[in-house]
Amino acid sequence: MTMKVTKAVFPVAGLGTRSLPATKAVAKEMLPVVDKPLIQYAVEEAVAAGIDTMIFVIGRNKESIANHFDKSYELEKELEKSGKTDLLKMLREILPAHVSCVFVRQAEALGLGHAVHCAKPVVGNEPFAVILPDDLIEDGERGCMKQMVDLFDKEQSSVLGVERVDPKETHKYGIVEHAEASPRVGWLSSIVEKPKPEVAPSNIAVVGRYILTPAIFQKIENTGRGAGGEIQLTDAIAALMKDERVLSYEFEGNRYDCGSKFGFLLANVEYGLLHKEIKAEFANYLKQRVSKI
Repeated sequence: MTMKVTKAVFPVAGLGTRSLPATKAVAKEMLPVVDKPLIQYAVEEAVAAGIDTMIFVIGRNKESIANHFDKSYELEKELEKSGKTDLLKMLREILPAHVSCVFVRQAEALGLGHAVHCAKPVVGNEPFAVILPDDLIEDGERGCMKQMVDLFDKEQSSVLGVERVDPKETHKYGIVEHAEASPRVGWLSSIVEKPKPEVAPSNIAVVGRYILTPAIFQKIENTGRGAGGEIQLTDAIAALMKDERVLSYEFEGNRYDCGSKFGFLLANVEYGLLHKEIKAEFANYLKQRVSKI
C-alpha cells in the first residue's frame, strides 16, 4: 500500500533565545518577514505540498500562533464594512478551508526529538512531515516540502532535507554521510548531531525539513538524552537507519536561518525584493543606499 504524507508537525515550543529581546513577549515564529509571520510561510509550504493537517507542538506563551490561524470575526466584519475586499480576501486565505489545525502542548522543552514525539497521538501510524519555521526556504511557488513529498511518493522512505555548509559550521547542525543514489538524492550511512569540524563526516547538513515514517516514534522512545542534554531527533534517525532506508535530499531553493539576526535580515531583504507591491521601490532604495557606502 502506497503511503501518503498528509500531516505536518511544527515544533514551535522553543523560547527563541537567539532573537531576544524581540522574542521576550512575542513567539519567534510570529516574527514577520516583510508582511507575513514565519509560521505562515511554513504552513503555506506544507499546503503547497498537498498536506492538509497542521500539527503545532506548542509551549507556554504561544497563543498568538493559534490566534493567527483562527477566524477573526471582528476584523473581518470591519474590513467588510470598510469595503477593503482585497484585505478581507487575504485574511480569509491565511488558512485554506480544507486545512485543519491541531495544537499539542509540550509541557517541558526536552529537545526536538521529544517535541516530535508529542505529536504521535495525532500522527498515528502514518508518514509525516516536520517543518522548522526558523528555516525559511524560498523556491518560488513549489516549495521545498513539495520537492520532498514528490521524492517520498516515489521512494516510500524517510527523507531529510540537506544542504552543504561551510565546513567550519558543522557544529551547528546535524551532519550526514551518504552515498549518492541519484542527482540531489543520497542514501544515508551515518548521521551525527553537531560534530566539531575536525571529526565531522562531511559538510552536508540537515536543515529544518524532514519526512519521517511512523517507526521514528519508537526510536525516539528508546533514545536517551544526547547533545545539549536533550532528546535529539538526529539520534532517533540514526537508530531508524538500522531498520529502514533513510534518504537525504539536496533541495532546490535558498534557505535563510531566521533564528539568527543576520539570517532574519537577509530574509527580509530577499523577500522584499520578491514582493510584488514593494519590490521596485525597495530595489531602488537599496541601489541608492549602497551607493552611499
